[in-house]
Amino acid sequence: MLSFFTGFTVGLSLIVAIGAQNIWVLSQSMAGANRLVIALVCISCDALLIITGVYSVQWLQQIMPPLVPVLTWCGVLMLLWLAYGAARRAWQGSQGLMAKQQVQVQPWPKTAITALAITLLNPHVYLDTVVLIGGVGTLQPQPGWFTVGACLASFLWFSSLTALAPKLKTVLSSPKRWRVFDALVALTLAGIALKLAVV
Repeated sequence: MLSFFTGFTVGLSLIVAIGAQNIWVLSQSMAGANRLVIALVCISCDALLIITGVYSVQWLQQIMPPLVPVLTWCGVLMLLWLAYGAARRAWQGSQGLMAKQQVQVQPWPKTAITALAITLLNPHVYLDTVVLIGGVGTLQPQPGWFTVGACLASFLWFSSLTALAPKLKTVLSSPKRWRVFDALVALTLAGIALKLAVV
């Protein structure tokens, strides 16, 4: 179950960091704009990208074994860089997650297309879900459980954002709470990087 926990913590830490997508989801959800559609699209895209990342890296590992150490150290460096960014935000403080006040509610097909565009046209999502999560996942003793944990993190995050938007707007817009959250993210990512480095 350690692989599951690692997948959940890495997945949650990276998914939360994709700010533009989260701001759009929260803004739309606050306006009651097809919240179920938004959640389904975001969760489905994340699950597909996470599964693709973990198992495509496993396939590359089988045909190119020397690639494994390279991916490992790239993953370590990327995790440390993200941990540094989170630690810096925790030290300096930030404005929290700010949602737009004015939202135009669209028909659900248009909302679904917009959600797909915001998710899949963001290069950051591929770096995080395919490259980084995939690279960490393939090094786990149980990659399947890692994948389940990462997908569950996405499910819980976007379900919470869409279903609890009015309450979460107050919680997530607090700079103090985000400083605490960023500090926890920094410690988690640094710990996972250290674990990968000594494997």
